[in-house]
Amino acid sequence: MNILVTGCAGFIGSHLCERLLREGHTVYGLDALVPSSTPQHIRERNLNGVLNHPRFQWIQQDVLTVDWSQLLTKVDIVYHLAGMPGVRSSWGKDFKPYVTHNIEATQQLLEGCRRYPVKRFIYASTSSVYGEKTGRVDETALTEPLSPYGITKLTGEHLCRVYAAAYDIPAVVLRFFTVYGPRQRPDMAFNRFIHHMAQQTPIPVFGDGTQSRDFTYIDDCIDAVAAATHADGIIGETINIGGKERATVLECISILEEIFGIQAVLQFTGNTRGEPKHTWADISKARALLNYEPKVTLQEGLRMEVRDLLPDFPID
Repeated sequence: MNILVTGCAGFIGSHLCERLLREGHTVYGLDALVPSSTPQHIRERNLNGVLNHPRFQWIQQDVLTVDWSQLLTKVDIVYHLAGMPGVRSSWGKDFKPYVTHNIEATQQLLEGCRRYPVKRFIYASTSSVYGEKTGRVDETALTEPLSPYGITKLTGEHLCRVYAAAYDIPAVVLRFFTVYGPRQRPDMAFNRFIHHMAQQTPIPVFGDGTQSRDFTYIDDCIDAVAAATHADGIIGETINIGGKERATVLECISILEEIFGIQAVLQFTGNTRGEPKHTWADISKARALLNYEPKVTLQEGLRMEVRDLLPDFPID
């Protein structure tokens, strides 16, 4: 298969490109390196594993300006992972880039796929579309985003649906739940916690630390995402991609204390806007449609993220 991955230099995108190449596909990676919470040098490093691969082509262009007649005519499947991430930075004057890169860019790519049809269009969404929920959440739950970021990602989902209805775009929506592991964005909690532990400086903790997340290790996430290239019966579906276990912030810090062999110093900083207290994915549909079964425990996953961020730091 010839596959286009937008956002190829990102955390999930770079891992996906590597997996698709290992599976024998030809991959076109589109990424404009738009300024974001991840510095450009980190995103360029993310591509180190694919840039010299004979079946990989990096196209450093913006989704909003690329000539689809030169690109979509070459591909069978589109993975749309490009976008502006982050809940906390999506408020106020910083909202405009979210509209541009999460809504307008998605619409432009769908327009391209309308003119140059593909076999499958896979859209990367987020658990942020659900808002505050209690217990396991399945894909039928009411979507009530708590942040402007969540609203833009939900808008992208709706765009996929209306283009599917109007133009038969073969769209699939994957909702990710707190993906972590090597190459995780530097603004995400585990990345920040690990650096504070290594420097033995206080860890800023929002809220009281009892908020919990369904954590998805990157390799597990990619198992599910890559399966969407060939899985039957998924066109038109929305599918949760969650992890092996849930934990509170304080429980995660306790695991890091065990890994580092030191006690963390916590600095409670008050609540944040736009984030739910708890997330918990019902992954029954992913199991049924993608043969998905997350394998990596939080303890194992955090150790691997520490080794990636601090390769010279002595840990057990």
